[in-house]
Amino acid sequence: MARNTQVAADHNAPLVTQILARHVATHPGYLAGGWSAAVDHEAHRTFMNWLGCAVGAAHHEAADAALAAVQMLQPAPQASVLGRKEKVDMASAALVNGITSHTFDFDDTHLKTIIHPAGPVASAVLALAEQLGASGRDVIDALVLGIDVSCRVGNAMYPEHYDRGWHITGSTGTLGAAAACARLLKLDTQKTAMALGIAASQPVGMREQFGTMTKPFHPGAAARAGLMSALLAQHGYTASPKALEAPRGMMQTVSTKNDWNEITSELGQRFEISFNSYKPFACGIVIHPSIDACAQLRAQGVTPAQVERIELKVHSLVLELTGKKEPVDGLQAKFSVYHGCAAGLTFGRAAEEEFSDEVVNRADMVALRRKVVATVDDSIDEASADVTAVLTDGRRVHVFVEHAIGSLQNPMTDAMLEAKFKGMSDAVLGASQTAALIEACWAVGGTADIRALTALARP
Repeated sequence: MARNTQVAADHNAPLVTQILARHVATHPGYLAGGWSAAVDHEAHRTFMNWLGCAVGAAHHEAADAALAAVQMLQPAPQASVLGRKEKVDMASAALVNGITSHTFDFDDTHLKTIIHPAGPVASAVLALAEQLGASGRDVIDALVLGIDVSCRVGNAMYPEHYDRGWHITGSTGTLGAAAACARLLKLDTQKTAMALGIAASQPVGMREQFGTMTKPFHPGAAARAGLMSALLAQHGYTASPKALEAPRGMMQTVSTKNDWNEITSELGQRFEISFNSYKPFACGIVIHPSIDACAQLRAQGVTPAQVERIELKVHSLVLELTGKKEPVDGLQAKFSVYHGCAAGLTFGRAAEEEFSDEVVNRADMVALRRKVVATVDDSIDEASADVTAVLTDGRRVHVFVEHAIGSLQNPMTDAMLEAKFKGMSDAVLGASQTAALIEACWAVGGTADIRALTALARP
């Protein structure tokens, strides 16, 4: 018996699958004047930041487990696992590199949607490009257009889609990865639409997994799914030509909010990669203002020994996402604003080392976390924090952070990104090879064969 269901659907949605496919397949690219030098420089910043994150986590236990699993498939060595000697098939490389690029929670962030766009897109593109021997120019062009697809779809659905529990990096990243790989394969509009359609049936990731290894699995799985979608489309595999926008297509299934104008407005003129940001702290982006504030307290001479309590006022979303008071390991601490405050005040920073299991469980860190008293004040923006250190001598030292370091209003400089890269890569590749890899990242748009760069990214 057929069910009588009520579907609140938009039956007059624009044909966004076709619109995005045409955008990806026919856009002229940078060398033909398709976007500005500033946009292209941001693409290089995005690529370098992503690569450093992937190399830095190359020997994390999550990477070991993922690599052991894909090697059971006995894959042909087509593409590099960044930061390691092993090579695997390109789909597995996309998976593993996507995992490592997000393991430290140190990757890029499109702040409007809190998508981490490079993880799925760059991981898929680089694996395919290495197998093809594609040029660095083709890689950067594909990265710009793939990120445009994932973030525009994210713009259309955020925040309702995210609030439902979807990890938006994975769910939209599959589409971005498919679009980028379709561009790299030079698929026409019809086949690019099929790649997007196949990818639309594979949204990846639930927020329940935050604080576990499965969170970084999401961008890796999205990269692999997007790559496979493009390869299937290349060989004639078909999908609905309205897979994104149809009443029972992806977007209307996973979100009741669909602002189609966010996809079509200034398409080909405004590029979402222009609004990318980079993390100075290796944790959830909503913790950054609190860490920044506590680091400023430390710079003013406040020490943990002086603190009676830390009064923290933040938007409700901060405690919803990062309210773990008693994290027991590094992965959980990345979702603890309490640990973020303790790290900022103790170390003046919060790189991956400050989220190690050892540091998280240190007695002084546990004690300082317990002195953080967090309250909700929704008059404070999600990207801000109000912090007061109440000292044992009765003094109160106050810091308000409106825009944390790393935000669009207070961005990391190129030099800061290089220093961050070195902090992750030196221990994996050595200082001299890291320096050469950074130079190669800045020059990737002019590289004839991307394999010159991937060779530098392996020990």
